[in-house]
Amino acid sequence: MRSLTTIQIPKNHPRYHSLVLRERIIEGMHKGIVAEAGLIAYGRGEAFDYLLGEKTISYAKKAIKAAAAKLLLARYPVISVNGNTAVLAHKWIKELADIINAKIEVNLFYNRNIREDIVSDFLKNKGLRILKGLENSIAIPCCSSRMFVNKEGIAKADVVLLGIEDGDRTKALKKIGKFVIAIDLNPLSRTARDADITIVDNIVRCVPLLCKYAKEFKDLPREDLEKFSNFNNKENLEEVLKYMARRLEQIEI
Repeated sequence: MRSLTTIQIPKNHPRYHSLVLRERIIEGMHKGIVAEAGLIAYGRGEAFDYLLGEKTISYAKKAIKAAAAKLLLARYPVISVNGNTAVLAHKWIKELADIINAKIEVNLFYNRNIREDIVSDFLKNKGLRILKGLENSIAIPCCSSRMFVNKEGIAKADVVLLGIEDGDRTKALKKIGKFVIAIDLNPLSRTARDADITIVDNIVRCVPLLCKYAKEFKDLPREDLEKFSNFNNKENLEEVLKYMARRLEQIEI
Protein backbone atom coordinates (compact mmCIF):
# COMPACT_ATOMS: atom_id res chain seq x y z
CA MET A 1 0.00 0.00 0.00
CA ARG A 2 1.21 3.49 -0.85
CA SER A 3 1.94 5.78 2.08
CA LEU A 4 3.83 8.95 2.86
CA THR A 5 6.31 6.87 4.83
CA THR A 6 7.24 4.73 1.82
CA ILE A 7 7.04 7.32 -0.97
CA GLN A 8 9.99 9.71 -0.90
CA ILE A 9 9.14 13.23 -2.06
CA PRO A 10 12.21 15.49 -2.02
CA LYS A 11 11.48 18.59 0.06
CA ASN A 12 13.15 20.77 -2.57
CA HIS A 13 10.71 19.52 -5.21
CA PRO A 14 8.89 22.59 -6.66
CA ARG A 15 5.53 20.93 -6.04
CA TYR A 16 6.39 19.29 -2.71
CA HIS A 17 3.37 20.51 -0.72
CA SER A 18 0.95 19.70 -3.52
CA LEU A 19 2.37 16.18 -3.89
CA VAL A 20 2.15 15.54 -0.14
CA LEU A 21 -1.55 16.45 -0.19
CA ARG A 22 -2.07 14.25 -3.23
CA GLU A 23 -0.48 11.30 -1.42
CA ARG A 24 -2.70 11.89 1.63
CA ILE A 25 -5.77 11.62 -0.57
CA ILE A 26 -4.48 8.44 -2.24
CA GLU A 27 -3.59 6.88 1.11
CA GLY A 28 -7.03 7.87 2.42
CA MET A 29 -8.62 6.09 -0.53
CA HIS A 30 -6.69 2.90 0.19
CA LYS A 31 -7.89 3.03 3.81
CA GLY A 32 -11.51 3.47 2.73
CA ILE A 33 -11.80 7.02 4.07
CA VAL A 34 -11.85 8.67 0.64
CA ALA A 35 -14.14 7.38 -2.12
CA GLU A 36 -12.53 6.60 -5.47
CA ALA A 37 -14.54 9.48 -6.93
CA GLY A 38 -12.93 11.68 -4.27
CA LEU A 39 -9.66 11.46 -6.20
CA ILE A 40 -11.42 12.90 -9.25
CA ALA A 41 -12.94 15.68 -7.15
CA TYR A 42 -9.53 16.46 -5.67
CA GLY A 43 -7.92 16.65 -9.11
CA ARG A 44 -10.63 18.98 -10.38
CA GLY A 45 -10.10 21.24 -7.39
CA GLU A 46 -6.34 21.19 -7.90
CA ALA A 47 -6.86 22.45 -11.46
CA PHE A 48 -8.87 25.43 -10.21
CA ASP A 49 -6.23 26.03 -7.53
CA TYR A 50 -3.67 26.49 -10.33
CA LEU A 51 -5.87 29.30 -11.67
CA LEU A 52 -5.77 30.96 -8.25
CA GLY A 53 -1.98 30.74 -8.20
CA GLU A 54 -2.28 28.22 -5.33
CA LYS A 55 -2.82 30.99 -2.82
CA THR A 56 -5.66 32.50 -0.83
CA ILE A 57 -6.76 35.52 -2.86
CA SER A 58 -8.37 38.66 -1.41
CA TYR A 59 -11.89 37.58 -2.45
CA ALA A 60 -11.45 34.31 -0.56
CA LYS A 61 -10.24 36.20 2.52
CA LYS A 62 -13.35 38.40 2.34
CA ALA A 63 -15.52 35.27 2.26
CA ILE A 64 -13.54 33.67 5.09
CA LYS A 65 -14.05 36.71 7.33
CA ALA A 66 -17.78 36.74 6.54
CA ALA A 67 -17.99 33.00 7.24
CA ALA A 68 -16.11 33.30 10.55
CA ALA A 69 -18.46 36.05 11.69
CA LYS A 70 -21.58 34.11 10.64
CA LEU A 71 -20.40 30.96 12.43
CA LEU A 72 -19.88 32.98 15.62
CA LEU A 73 -23.36 34.50 15.27
CA ALA A 74 -24.92 31.06 14.79
CA ARG A 75 -27.19 29.59 17.42
CA TYR A 76 -26.30 26.00 16.47
CA PRO A 77 -23.44 25.73 13.92
CA VAL A 78 -22.61 22.35 12.36
CA ILE A 79 -19.60 21.36 10.25
CA SER A 80 -20.32 18.68 7.65
CA VAL A 81 -17.29 16.48 6.92
CA ASN A 82 -16.71 14.03 4.07
CA GLY A 83 -13.75 11.76 3.33
CA ASN A 84 -11.59 14.33 1.54
CA THR A 85 -12.16 16.90 4.28
CA ALA A 86 -11.37 14.34 6.98
CA VAL A 87 -8.04 13.39 5.42
CA LEU A 88 -6.90 16.91 4.50
CA ALA A 89 -8.16 19.12 7.32
CA HIS A 90 -9.16 17.10 10.42
CA LYS A 91 -6.75 19.00 12.68
CA TRP A 92 -8.17 22.38 11.74
CA ILE A 93 -11.78 21.18 11.71
CA LYS A 94 -11.32 20.12 15.34
CA GLU A 95 -9.87 23.51 16.28
CA LEU A 96 -12.60 25.43 14.47
CA ALA A 97 -15.35 23.37 16.11
CA ASP A 98 -13.84 24.11 19.52
CA ILE A 99 -13.62 27.85 18.82
CA ILE A 100 -17.20 28.27 17.56
CA ASN A 101 -18.72 25.48 19.70
CA ALA A 102 -19.92 23.56 16.63
CA LYS A 103 -21.06 20.00 16.12
CA ILE A 104 -19.20 17.89 13.53
CA GLU A 105 -21.26 15.54 11.36
CA VAL A 106 -19.80 12.88 9.08
CA ASN A 107 -22.03 12.98 6.02
CA LEU A 108 -21.03 11.12 2.87
CA PHE A 109 -22.19 10.65 -0.72
CA TYR A 110 -20.48 7.45 -1.91
CA ASN A 111 -20.78 4.09 -0.10
CA ARG A 112 -22.29 5.77 2.93
CA ASN A 113 -23.08 2.65 4.95
CA ILE A 114 -19.59 1.21 4.42
CA ARG A 115 -17.51 4.35 4.80
CA GLU A 116 -19.33 6.23 7.54
CA ASP A 117 -17.88 4.04 10.31
CA ILE A 118 -14.41 4.16 8.73
CA VAL A 119 -14.39 7.97 8.48
CA SER A 120 -15.93 8.33 11.95
CA ASP A 121 -13.35 6.02 13.54
CA PHE A 122 -10.53 7.89 11.78
CA LEU A 123 -11.75 11.22 13.17
CA LYS A 124 -12.37 9.82 16.65
CA ASN A 125 -8.80 8.54 16.71
CA LYS A 126 -7.70 12.11 15.93
CA GLY A 127 -9.64 13.39 18.93
CA LEU A 128 -12.74 14.75 17.19
CA ARG A 129 -16.21 14.32 18.67
CA ILE A 130 -18.53 13.47 15.81
CA LEU A 131 -22.11 12.66 14.83
CA LYS A 132 -23.01 10.26 12.02
CA GLY A 133 -25.35 11.30 9.22
CA LEU A 134 -27.02 7.86 9.09
CA GLU A 135 -27.41 7.58 12.87
CA ASN A 136 -30.42 9.11 14.65
CA SER A 137 -31.28 10.45 11.21
CA ILE A 138 -34.05 12.31 9.43
CA ALA A 139 -34.57 12.83 5.69
CA ILE A 140 -34.20 16.29 4.16
CA PRO A 141 -37.15 17.20 1.92
CA CYS A 142 -36.43 18.01 -1.77
CA CYS A 143 -33.17 16.08 -1.81
CA SER A 144 -32.51 12.98 -3.93
CA SER A 145 -29.01 12.22 -2.61
CA ARG A 146 -27.43 12.51 0.82
CA MET A 147 -30.94 13.12 2.12
CA PHE A 148 -30.31 11.72 5.62
CA VAL A 149 -28.82 13.95 8.31
CA ASN A 150 -28.41 13.55 12.04
CA LYS A 151 -31.26 14.98 14.14
CA GLU A 152 -28.75 16.50 16.56
CA GLY A 153 -26.48 17.70 13.75
CA ILE A 154 -27.36 19.24 10.40
CA ALA A 155 -31.12 18.79 11.00
CA LYS A 156 -30.90 21.06 14.04
CA ALA A 157 -28.39 23.56 12.65
CA ASP A 158 -29.10 27.15 11.68
CA VAL A 159 -25.69 27.54 9.99
CA VAL A 160 -23.97 24.65 8.15
CA LEU A 161 -20.36 24.70 6.97
CA LEU A 162 -19.91 22.29 4.07
CA GLY A 163 -16.40 21.07 3.41
CA ILE A 164 -16.06 20.11 -0.28
CA GLU A 165 -19.73 19.48 -0.94
CA ASP A 166 -22.23 18.33 -3.58
CA GLY A 167 -24.71 20.71 -5.16
CA ASP A 168 -28.21 19.29 -4.80
CA ARG A 169 -27.99 19.06 -1.02
CA THR A 170 -26.82 22.67 -0.76
CA LYS A 171 -30.03 23.85 -2.42
CA ALA A 172 -32.11 21.45 -0.32
CA LEU A 173 -30.56 22.73 2.91
CA LYS A 174 -31.37 26.29 1.93
CA LYS A 175 -34.97 25.33 1.16
CA ILE A 176 -35.41 24.18 4.76
CA GLY A 177 -33.99 27.41 6.13
CA LYS A 178 -30.31 26.63 6.71
CA PHE A 179 -27.63 29.26 6.09
CA VAL A 180 -25.00 27.46 4.02
CA ILE A 181 -21.28 28.23 3.95
CA ALA A 182 -19.36 26.23 1.34
CA ILE A 183 -15.66 25.62 0.72
CA ASP A 184 -15.28 24.95 -3.00
CA LEU A 185 -12.35 25.59 -5.35
CA ASN A 186 -14.75 25.49 -8.31
CA PRO A 187 -16.65 28.82 -8.50
CA LEU A 188 -18.88 27.38 -11.25
CA SER A 189 -20.25 24.44 -9.25
CA ARG A 190 -23.85 24.20 -8.05
CA THR A 191 -22.54 24.20 -4.49
CA ALA A 192 -20.64 27.45 -5.01
CA ARG A 193 -23.55 29.20 -6.72
CA ASP A 194 -26.27 28.00 -4.33
CA ALA A 195 -24.46 28.66 -1.03
CA ASP A 196 -24.94 31.84 0.98
CA ILE A 197 -21.17 32.25 1.41
CA THR A 198 -18.72 30.39 -0.83
CA ILE A 199 -15.03 30.34 -0.01
CA VAL A 200 -13.14 29.65 -3.23
CA ASP A 201 -9.94 28.33 -1.71
CA ASN A 202 -8.08 25.14 -0.92
CA ILE A 203 -9.43 23.65 2.30
CA VAL A 204 -5.91 23.28 3.74
CA ARG A 205 -5.44 27.06 3.52
CA CYS A 206 -9.02 28.08 4.22
CA VAL A 207 -9.83 26.28 7.48
CA PRO A 208 -6.70 27.52 9.33
CA LEU A 209 -7.72 31.06 8.32
CA LEU A 210 -11.28 30.42 9.51
CA CYS A 211 -9.76 29.46 12.87
CA LYS A 212 -7.60 32.59 12.89
CA TYR A 213 -10.45 35.00 12.20
CA ALA A 214 -12.90 33.19 14.48
CA LYS A 215 -10.41 33.68 17.32
CA GLU A 216 -9.94 37.36 16.43
CA PHE A 217 -13.68 38.01 16.11
CA LYS A 218 -14.85 35.99 19.11
CA ASP A 219 -15.02 38.92 21.53
CA LEU A 220 -16.50 41.42 19.06
CA PRO A 221 -19.98 42.79 19.77
CA ARG A 222 -22.83 41.28 17.78
CA GLU A 223 -23.27 44.44 15.68
CA ASP A 224 -19.67 44.19 14.42
CA LEU A 225 -20.06 40.50 13.62
CA GLU A 226 -23.20 41.27 11.63
CA LYS A 227 -21.26 43.83 9.58
CA PHE A 228 -18.53 41.30 8.78
CA SER A 229 -21.12 38.65 7.87
CA ASN A 230 -22.86 40.94 5.37
CA PHE A 231 -21.83 39.30 2.10
CA ASN A 232 -22.93 39.16 -1.53
CA ASN A 233 -22.01 35.69 -2.78
CA LYS A 234 -22.89 36.31 -6.43
CA GLU A 235 -20.71 39.42 -6.65
CA ASN A 236 -17.81 37.70 -4.92
CA LEU A 237 -17.94 34.69 -7.25
CA GLU A 238 -17.97 37.02 -10.25
CA GLU A 239 -14.82 38.72 -8.94
CA VAL A 240 -13.14 35.34 -8.45
CA LEU A 241 -13.89 34.38 -12.05
CA LYS A 242 -12.53 37.72 -13.28
CA TYR A 243 -9.38 37.10 -11.25
CA MET A 244 -8.92 33.67 -12.82
CA ALA A 245 -9.48 35.12 -16.31
CA ARG A 246 -6.87 37.82 -15.72
CA ARG A 247 -4.33 35.24 -14.58
CA LEU A 248 -4.91 33.18 -17.71
CA GLU A 249 -4.24 36.23 -19.86
CA GLN A 250 -1.06 37.05 -17.94
CA ILE A 251 0.49 33.56 -17.91
CA GLU A 252 3.42 33.25 -20.26
CA ILE A 253 4.01 29.91 -21.95
